[in-house]
Amino acid sequence: MAEAALALEGVSAGYGETVVLEDLAFELRAGESVSLIGRNGVGKSTLLESVMGHTLLHRGAIRLGGREVTHLVPYRRVRAGLGYVPQEREVFPSLSVRENLEVAARPGADGARRWTAQGVFELFPQLAERQANRGNQLSGGEQQMLSIGRALMGNPKVLLMDEPSEGLSPIIVDELMRALKRLRDQEGLTILLVEQNTRVALSFSPRTLVMNRGRIVYDGSSEALGRDRARLDGLIGVAGG
Repeated sequence: MAEAALALEGVSAGYGETVVLEDLAFELRAGESVSLIGRNGVGKSTLLESVMGHTLLHRGAIRLGGREVTHLVPYRRVRAGLGYVPQEREVFPSLSVRENLEVAARPGADGARRWTAQGVFELFPQLAERQANRGNQLSGGEQQMLSIGRALMGNPKVLLMDEPSEGLSPIIVDELMRALKRLRDQEGLTILLVEQNTRVALSFSPRTLVMNRGRIVYDGSSEALGRDRARLDGLIGVAGG
């Protein structure tokens, strides 16, 4: 059986002595997309930060394509095949769109350079039109596209995304989700999507994880969860989107 693209094995992690995540265990297969939902403050962003190596791991192991990355510093995890789109987007405000992309260019873990600035511009034509503009001259949607593009420039095998639809208009959200579906279906990327908009999350991924108080309380079919409104509301409160 092939190694999981990403695996968490009994992970407990947090900030300093504060434990936010409790004994998390799940796997993503290569090419699989999984949505992660839950109320605010239950540990969703901390989970992504822990996979990236930005928190203190108290117990457990994290594996990427079968390779243990538990003790690697964040930039080595990126080189091992992780891509990360943070909630704050974190584009460089004084660099142009093209410069933001080129500064992040790295070969993948296998040495290949599948993604170029031109490839990102084909994925997001709006960025091509703004490629000479600085990061601080972009709209929120354009900054989100740039943040995704910059993550792709590292040629990841697994893409972690934290609340990509936050604060964006429905039209821009639809555009972003079309791009993500292309990355999943045509590029074969493994995607873990943290998303507060429940409608977007359930429609994007066949499989959904629900977190509560630092634990996974549901791991199963997105379609089944979406049909069971009472269960969905019980897990996360009033459903968003």
